[in-house]
Amino acid sequence: MRSTGVRTRQIPRELAASVEKPVESEYRPTVATDVGRAVLAQRHGRNDPTFTVSAPLSAGGIVWRASRTPLGVATLALRQSAAGTVRAAAWGPGAEWALDQVPALCGRDDDTDGFDASRHPSVSEWHRRHPDLRIGRTDLVFDALVSAIMEQKVTSMQAFSAWRSIVTWYGERAPGPTPRPMFAPPTVDGWRLIPSWAWHRAGLEPPQSRTIVETSRRGASIVRAASTAADGEARDRVFISLRGVGIWTSAETRIRAFGDPDAVSVGDYHLAHQVGFALTGHRTDDDGMLELLEPFSGHRQRVIRLIYAGSALEPRRGPRLHPEDHRAR
Repeated sequence: MRSTGVRTRQIPRELAASVEKPVESEYRPTVATDVGRAVLAQRHGRNDPTFTVSAPLSAGGIVWRASRTPLGVATLALRQSAAGTVRAAAWGPGAEWALDQVPALCGRDDDTDGFDASRHPSVSEWHRRHPDLRIGRTDLVFDALVSAIMEQKVTSMQAFSAWRSIVTWYGERAPGPTPRPMFAPPTVDGWRLIPSWAWHRAGLEPPQSRTIVETSRRGASIVRAASTAADGEARDRVFISLRGVGIWTSAETRIRAFGDPDAVSVGDYHLAHQVGFALTGHRTDDDGMLELLEPFSGHRQRVIRLIYAGSALEPRRGPRLHPEDHRAR
């Protein structure tokens, strides 16, 4: 095997997973919590190698999540009972950290103080129908930042495919009895050591791969600065100071890593249209979206989540955007 520091795939992958006894815990939310909706927001497409669901959650399904915690790789399995209790089991060197993180992942830290759904009749109705909506957080800043960078200016299909390929090729096999082979993302240094041809093979455009590699060189300091920042604006300043990272990527990172209830992904291809349609019946642009969401300042991401939870989405009127494949260039 090469000694480049990047994992190669010469060892059979099915032999790489450990099956030690899990560490287990229970989390009893103090308020109604839709754990599935909170945790599934972290999934990168249906074939995400870090995430799978064994069966519909309403039928007692289990959410499986592989992550690279500060203490090492961990696999987390979550199941919510009809009474709302969350049973959790974890495997791997990061198991204890992953279990400690379960309440935050499920939305315990999501503070709804100051949210007035009555400012718009539709928002009030969606809130009435989904009082258990919570915004979870991972506190895994670098992984959230990388996944957001991958999703810049490309279709979700392209971004999810690139994430799946890179994490499977250069991540680490998740421990535990996962229902299918799962993988945790690379280390911060691991992202930097991924060769250029691998990014190309995965279908990721050069601007995104360069940004990830350059960002990984400052990964530890970025994580510290963002984690200690006082608020969302301060975190924006941390992320936007990085070359190749703009306001959209910063907002997406804040949502995923910190569960920011106010972050808005300005510049998204679909979001402004959907918010405008849901709140007025007509499309709008980014400026119009921000104006519509202004009455909910402090909870604008919450309103966006309620729009999607309430299925108040504009019907598709044409074919999906065809992804551009640059690999043949």
